[in-house]
Amino acid sequence: MFTGIITDVGTITELEQQGDLRARIRTSYDTGGIDIGASIASDGVCLTVIALGDDWYDVQISAETVSKTNLDTWSVGKRVNLERALKVGDELGGHIVSGHVDGVAQVIAVQDEGDSTRVTLRAPQDLARFIAPKGSVALNGTSLTVNEVDGCDFGINFIPHTKEVTTWGLVEVGDRINLEIDTLARYVARLSQVG
Repeated sequence: MFTGIITDVGTITELEQQGDLRARIRTSYDTGGIDIGASIASDGVCLTVIALGDDWYDVQISAETVSKTNLDTWSVGKRVNLERALKVGDELGGHIVSGHVDGVAQVIAVQDEGDSTRVTLRAPQDLARFIAPKGSVALNGTSLTVNEVDGCDFGINFIPHTKEVTTWGLVEVGDRINLEIDTLARYVARLSQVG
């Protein structure tokens, strides 16, 4: 489990297709405190550490994961949002995030508003019903509050701090973004179907 509070921005330094996709991610985390088998959310995708170095870790990514996320856009040099798994007693500053991406949204508009940036995204139709104004979503692993919803389109406002400590300062129209629906929204929708 994660909180959606990004704690590092890593860089993809190697990609190799060997049955599954293997990626090396350079990080500022103290890798001496990371175990083989640990989970690290990378752009919101829960990935398992399979090898470690002084300032990097490797993950192995199945074809299924690549097909359901934006990891097919990863390239050497790409920067990615990182978060280590939640530990008992950690502050829950965002919302509960599983690292299991539900689908991919697309950025359809980016507009500066003062020092902040308003980003409008289009969710896949089957996921749009789970997104509500003032609700939470995880986008590329970042816990965010939805401002408004219009059909499949929804808006997020990024303050300067978020743009500086995540990859959101680099966002562009057309970007494909990993979308994880709030777990609570998923269960509320399921309960309303059962009743």
